[in-house]
Amino acid sequence: MVYNGVDTLRPNLFKDIFPYDELPRIKFNNIQLPMEIPEEIWITDTTFRDGQQSMSSMTVDQMVRIYDYLHELDNGSGIIRQTEFFLYSEKDRKAVERCMARGYDFPQITSWIRANKEDFKLVKEMGIKETGILMSCSDYHIFHKLNMTRREAMENYLSIAESALENGIIPRCHFEDITRADFFGFVAPLAKNLMELSKKYGLPVKIRACDTLGLGVPFVGVELPRSVPAIIHGLRYYCHVPSESIEWHGHNDYNKVVVNSTTAWLYGGASANCTLFGIGERTGNCPLESMVFEYGQIKGNTKDMNLKVIVDIVDYFERELGYKVPERTPFVGSEFNVTRAGIHADGILKDEEIYNSFDTDKILGRPSLVAVNSYSGLAGIAAWINGYFRLKGSKKIDKRDPRILPIKKWVDDEYANGRTSIIRNDELEELVFKYIPNILDERDSKAI
Repeated sequence: MVYNGVDTLRPNLFKDIFPYDELPRIKFNNIQLPMEIPEEIWITDTTFRDGQQSMSSMTVDQMVRIYDYLHELDNGSGIIRQTEFFLYSEKDRKAVERCMARGYDFPQITSWIRANKEDFKLVKEMGIKETGILMSCSDYHIFHKLNMTRREAMENYLSIAESALENGIIPRCHFEDITRADFFGFVAPLAKNLMELSKKYGLPVKIRACDTLGLGVPFVGVELPRSVPAIIHGLRYYCHVPSESIEWHGHNDYNKVVVNSTTAWLYGGASANCTLFGIGERTGNCPLESMVFEYGQIKGNTKDMNLKVIVDIVDYFERELGYKVPERTPFVGSEFNVTRAGIHADGILKDEEIYNSFDTDKILGRPSLVAVNSYSGLAGIAAWINGYFRLKGSKKIDKRDPRILPIKKWVDDEYANGRTSIIRNDELEELVFKYIPNILDERDSKAI
C-alpha cells in the first residue's frame, strides 16, 4: 500500500507559528500524551559528521583516537551504540577503514550520504551496513531549497531508500527540519511508506527526527509541528515506526537540546543522536556526555561505562584539536564543580554532599574543589586543600587548623595589595607544601 501525502501548490510555512519578523511562537492544545520509555535506550554519535563540520578538520589519527575514546567510554555497555562518518574524501575513508579494523562491537560505524544512488557504491564498497540519507521534510526545504513539490520529494526519497534496501543497506532517513514540517500532510505519509518498504525487504528502516533549528518543545500540550512528545508519539502510533527505529537529532538554538533529546526517550524513541561536548554548527548539537548522565538518571545506572574517560577526551580535544571546553560546562568544564562562594565552601567543608550532587571524584575522577579568592576565608582554603589533595574522613583539614593561618594571611595580603584574580592552584600548592610539608602523607590517594 502507498500512502499519499497532502500535495499542495503552495508551501505551508506555519507563519502563525514562525512569523519570521517576530520570535517563533509556542501554541498549546493541552492534549496529554502518555510517556512510554522504551525498555532499551541508547546514544548515537555524530562527532565525525555533523560535529566536525563546525570546527577545524580532524586528521585520520585524531579521528581514530577519538573513536578509541568513545569505545573506552562505552566500555562494552552498548550505550554508545553507533557513530557516523562522511565517506567523500580519501581521508574520511582511511579513518573509517582504520576504525573498522579495530573490530569493536561499540560504537558501530555508520555513514552519511547525499540522496544520490551513486553514493551507495561508496557505502557498499566500504562494507558499512547502515547509512544516513537526507530527507528534508518541511516545505521550507522542499519548495525553497529543493524546488520540488511534496509529491516529487516523496517519490525521490522513497526511490533512494529502496535503492539502499536493494543493496542490503539499512537506510537511516534523516527527516530534516521536522519541527517546521506538516506532520500529517508529509511526515506521516513518508514514514508509513518507509515502513512498507521495510516490510517488503525484511530490513529495518530507521527515522532520524532532525530538529534542525532547535525549535522543538518538550512540554506536553504543545501543538505540532514543534511538540517533541507529539512527533515521537505520532511516529509510533500513526506511522507504526518501532521505538528502536526512532532517533532524535537536536540542535541547541533555544537552549532545549538536552531536554528535547531526553523527552524523545521518554515518549518512545530509543535513540538520541549527539556529539562530544555538543560541537556543531550555530549553537551546536546535543552533548553526548550530558545524555550519558540523563541515561544514568533514567535507568538508575550506566552499566559498565567508564565515565572517567570523559576527562581524558576533554584533555585530548583541548591539547590536540585546540578546542576549549567552556569552564562552566556541566560535567566536562574545568570549573563545573568548583565553588567560589564562602558560605558554600563552609558547607563543603562540613559535608561535600551539601553542594555536590554526586561523587564527582569517584565517577569522573574530578574532585569537588573550591576556588580561593578574597571571600574564601579559612573554610574556603581548608576545602580547597581537602579537595585538591583528596583528603577524606579523619584526614581532612579543618578550618580551625592553625597551619592554615599563614596561608590565609598570604591570600589576604595579595588582595590588600590590589590583586583581583583568583589564587591559582599552583600558588596554593606551593603554600601548602611550605606550611603543611607532610600533606602528601595525610592524603588517601594521589593528588592532582
